[in-house]
Amino acid sequence: MPENKALELLLAKNLTIAVAESCTGGLLAKRLTDSPGASAVFIGGVVAYANKAKTILLGVPADLITEFGAVSEPTAKAMADGVRLRLSADVGVGITGVAGPDGGSAEKPVGTVYIAVASPDGTVVHRVQLGIERGCVREKAADHALDMVCCMLDPDSG
Repeated sequence: MPENKALELLLAKNLTIAVAESCTGGLLAKRLTDSPGASAVFIGGVVAYANKAKTILLGVPADLITEFGAVSEPTAKAMADGVRLRLSADVGVGITGVAGPDGGSAEKPVGTVYIAVASPDGTVVHRVQLGIERGCVREKAADHALDMVCCMLDPDSG
C-alpha cells in the first residue's frame, strides 16, 4: 500500500506531512491515518472543497483562482505550499480536480486532477487524467499523491 511506504519514508527521514484536499474530500488523510503510527509524521489535513475555503484556510489567493481556476496547476501548488506552511509540516500535498460526474469542460474534462507535493526544496505538480467514475478518480488521485511523496523522498523508488 503506497500510504505505508510513504509513512515509512517520512518516519525514516524524520519528516512530517500535511495535506490539502479538494476533490478527494479527505480520502488521502483517511488513508494516511488508517496506518498505525501515522501520528508520528501526519500533522493534519484540510478539506478545502469550496474556493472560499482554499482562500481562507490555505491562503490561496482569490485572484489566482479567478485567473487559472480552482482546478489548475497554480491552485494545486498554492494548496500544497499553503498547508505545508500553515501546519508547519516538512511536506505538503495539494489535490484539486474534477471528480465528476459533472463539472468537466473541454479543457478540463471529468477526471482531470492536479496534484502538488511541496517541500523546502520546492514544489512539484502533476496533471493527471484519471477516468470518469467519481470513486475511481478519488482513489487514483490519492494513490498518485502518495506515489509522488514516495518519489520525492526516495527518487530511486520509482
